[in-house]
Amino acid sequence: MQWIPKNPDQAAVASLASALRSDGVLRGKSASAILAPLLVARGVSDFESAQRFLSPSLSHLHAPELMTGLHSAVERIHAAIERKEPILIYGDYDVDGTMAVIILKTAIELCGGSADFHVPHRIREGYDMRDDVIERAAAAGIRLIISVDMGIRAFAPAETARRLGVDLIVTDHHLPGPDGVPKALAVVNPNQPGCEYPCKQLCGAGVAFKLAQGLMQRRLDSNDQNKLLLSFMKVVAIATVADAVPLRGENRVFASLGLDALRRAVNPGLKALLEVAQISPQRPPTSGEVGFRIAPRINAAGRMDVARDVIELFSAKDPARARELAAKLDQLNTDRQEEERRILQAVDERFSGDPGLCDAFCIVIDGDGWHRGVIGITATRIVERYNRPTVVISREGEEAFGSGRSIRAFHLLKAIESCSHLFTRYGGHAHACGFAMSAANVAELRSRLDAFARNRLTLADFVPALDVEAELQLRDVTPELFRALELLEPYGVGNPEPVFAARDVQLTAPPRILKDKHVKLKVREGLPVHISRIVSASPSKESPELSTAAILATPRCHPDGAAISRSDKAAAFAERDQLGTENRELRNGLRITFDALGWHMAERLAQTPLLAGDTLDIAFSVGHNDHPEYGGLELALRDFKIPSI
Repeated sequence: MQWIPKNPDQAAVASLASALRSDGVLRGKSASAILAPLLVARGVSDFESAQRFLSPSLSHLHAPELMTGLHSAVERIHAAIERKEPILIYGDYDVDGTMAVIILKTAIELCGGSADFHVPHRIREGYDMRDDVIERAAAAGIRLIISVDMGIRAFAPAETARRLGVDLIVTDHHLPGPDGVPKALAVVNPNQPGCEYPCKQLCGAGVAFKLAQGLMQRRLDSNDQNKLLLSFMKVVAIATVADAVPLRGENRVFASLGLDALRRAVNPGLKALLEVAQISPQRPPTSGEVGFRIAPRINAAGRMDVARDVIELFSAKDPARARELAAKLDQLNTDRQEEERRILQAVDERFSGDPGLCDAFCIVIDGDGWHRGVIGITATRIVERYNRPTVVISREGEEAFGSGRSIRAFHLLKAIESCSHLFTRYGGHAHACGFAMSAANVAELRSRLDAFARNRLTLADFVPALDVEAELQLRDVTPELFRALELLEPYGVGNPEPVFAARDVQLTAPPRILKDKHVKLKVREGLPVHISRIVSASPSKESPELSTAAILATPRCHPDGAAISRSDKAAAFAERDQLGTENRELRNGLRITFDALGWHMAERLAQTPLLAGDTLDIAFSVGHNDHPEYGGLELALRDFKIPSI
C-alpha cells in the first residue's frame, strides 16, 4: 500500500492557524496548530469556511427555493393539501430512499395533508418507477405522485403519468442521462442542467429534506420550523452517511447536527433500531456506527424482504411493535450476512480456478441465482480485496441483474454508458452502478468493460493508496490531540478520519488474533538514547518506574493503571497537577505502550508474521476506548510496514 503525504500549503496553514487562534475559535496555540493543516488539506483555508466547518448550525442551511423546480413542487403540494387530495410518495428500497419517504410523508402530514407511499420490491419490481404502479395509483384516484431518490431517468413513467392526468414531481440526486430530464410537473434535483443550488452532492433524502423544508416554510408557523428541521435531521443524517455523499457543506450540517440529535431520539421505532444496533444513548453515534450498524439493518429490509417494514418501524407508536419490527430487521441483516458469505465463497472458488480474473482491469463475475439484494455489497468486498472496479451479476434464467463498485480512478457510470445498448435499464454514478440485461450479453459486457478500463487505467491505479496527514512520534498522541481531532467529526467521504504515520515503533508483545479476523498489537516508541541510561540503571529493564500521578498523566491508561486503587488515584490527582513541565519532560522520555487494533488484518498478519521486539512503521488513526477500567487512547491500525534496512 502506498502512503501518500498530503503536504498542505504551509503559508495557508500558518495564516489559518493564526486566524483561528486570534479570534478565539480554538483556545490555545496547540489546537490551532493541530487543526489548521488538517483543514487546509480538506480545502478549508479561509477563516469563515473554517468557522462553518468546525461549528455547523441550522443557519448554514441554504434557502430551499434556490433549487430549480422546488418552488413549483411546494405550490403543487400546498394545493393538494388545501383540496384534501391524497398524495402518493414513490421511493427507493434502500436507506436513502426509505429515509426520504419518511421525511416527506411526515412533513406532508404535519402540514395537514395525507400521503401514502409505494416502495418497490427489489426482486419483483426492481429499481425506479414503473408504469403499472402509476396506472394503479391513477385508477385509485391519485392525482399527485412524488418520487424520492429516483425518477431522473424515468421518461416512460413520466409520460404515463401525463397521459393519465397525474401530476408527477420528481425529486432525485442521481445524475441525469444524456437525454435530459423527464417531462414532469416539476423536477427537483441539484444536478439537473441549469440548477445553481450551491450543494450539488445531496443524497436523495437530502433533496427530500429541502422539499420538506420549503413546504414547512410555506405552511407552518416559523416558531415551529427549527425544532422540526432538527427532528428531521436525525433521519437525513442516517441517509447522508449511508449513501456515502461527501460530508461537506450542507451535508456536514445534516450529519453533525443529526448525529448529535440521535442521542435524544424519542421516536419509538428509531429508539428500538438504535437499541438493536447496540448504539449507546450516552453519546452521539459516530458516522462509522451509522454506516456499519444502523444502515445495514435498514438496508436488509429492501435487500432480503420488503422495505415497507422500515417505514412502518419509523411510523410505529407502540414501543412493543417497534421492538418487534427492529428485531425483524436485525434478523434480516443476519440473513443478509450469511448470503453474502455464501456468494463470497463461490467468488473465491472462481478466482482460485481462474487466475486470469485477477488480471482483469475491470472484474465482471456472474453466478446463477445469486441473491440480487446482496450482489452490490459483494462487489464492494471484491473491490476491497483486489482494488479493481468490479461488477457482480446474478443470472436468473434468460435475465441478468448486476451491481458494480469502483475505485477512485475509474468512473463506473461512464463505463456502463459506453455499452448502454447491452442493458434494458441502468443507472448509477462514478463509483456505483446497477443494471438489468439479457443473460446472453454478459460475455460481451465483460469484454467491453475490460477494454474500456484498459484504455483508462494503469497498473499503478490498482495499488491501494492511503492518505497520510503527517508523521508523528507516539509521544505526540495525547488527549489534547484527540480532543482537537474530535472537532473534525463526523468523518466520511470528503472528510476522512485523519491518518498519521509513526516510524520505527517497537512491538512489545506477540500479536493477538481477535475473532479469527482482527489483529491487536502493542506498540511503543523506540527507546531514546538519553533515556536508555535511566532504563539500564532501573531495576526493571522494560521502562522507568512511574509514580501513580505520572501514570494518570500519560496519554492513555498505563498498562498498570487498572491496578491502582481508587484512594491512590484520588490522592494522585493533586500530585499530577504539580508535575507541570517536569511531567512533560518525563512523559517525553517514557515509552508509553499503545494498543493498536487492525480490523480485518488477520490475513495480512499471516502473510507478514511479526514477533515481539520487531520494529515497524505504522499508519493509524487515533481512537478512544471508553471502558472505565482499562480505557484510554488507542490506535486504529490502517497499515504497517517492515522498515527497509
